[in-house]
Amino acid sequence: MNSTLKKVVTTALFAALACVATMSIRIPTPGTSGYIHPGDAIVILTGVFLGPGWGFLAGGIGSADLLGGYFVYVPITFVIKGLISLISGLIYQKLGTTSKSRYTAVILGGVVDIVLVAGGYFLCEAVFLYGFAASAASIPANIIQGVGGLIISCV
Repeated sequence: MNSTLKKVVTTALFAALACVATMSIRIPTPGTSGYIHPGDAIVILTGVFLGPGWGFLAGGIGSADLLGGYFVYVPITFVIKGLISLISGLIYQKLGTTSKSRYTAVILGGVVDIVLVAGGYFLCEAVFLYGFAASAASIPANIIQGVGGLIISCV
């Protein structure tokens, strides 16, 4: 099988897995219209398994915002989740050389997830959607979502 075709198929499978993980378990967050889900763990792992470039595509495309009815968030989530996969993949490539350092690299990918989810959504919501005060209300729930992604991806 052509190696490019294999990467495309694997990327599509990871995107589908991220979407299913995002939509399968949804815990609504109070005060926001969002929810906590295990999809972030898959987004982190797409960068680890596919590398930064293909991981960016799988992580970004795998967001379930379009299917979940969060149309305004589709481009925002594509970029944020894509960047999480990309940076997680870069960290893993640089640090994941030994058995012990692989765990450290995945943990650092989870930290990137927390920062980009909480910070990225806050920034985009504050600038483009709701203003500063309303956007600040989503930070705690986004941090919890990121921590969940970190824990699940380590397991």
